[in-house]
Amino acid sequence: MGVVGGLSMLRRLLCLLLLVNLAACSSVTLRPTGGEKDNADPSYIDSKPFYLFGIFGEHEVDVNEACEGAEVTQMQTVITSSDYILSMLTLFIYTPRTAKVWCEE
Repeated sequence: MGVVGGLSMLRRLLCLLLLVNLAACSSVTLRPTGGEKDNADPSYIDSKPFYLFGIFGEHEVDVNEACEGAEVTQMQTVITSSDYILSMLTLFIYTPRTAKVWCEE
């Protein structure tokens, strides 16, 4: 295999790794009462900054303020595609996460 063949293989490998990373998603969902995940639009959504692959940064969401005193039905933190693209563009120095809260109506 020559230099050209090696570069072609490297490009394919990098494209495959990029595709796998873009297809990956990460979320943590908490439901105080259990049950099925709520797929409706959240009542509260906000992006929170984290740094160095998400190792540094600590944030809290005041659910009483987000729900204005109503009961919380579901909480979720997720890496959205825009969060991931921003992370990639900054070489994972800045790695935002999105917080979502669903409130009882």
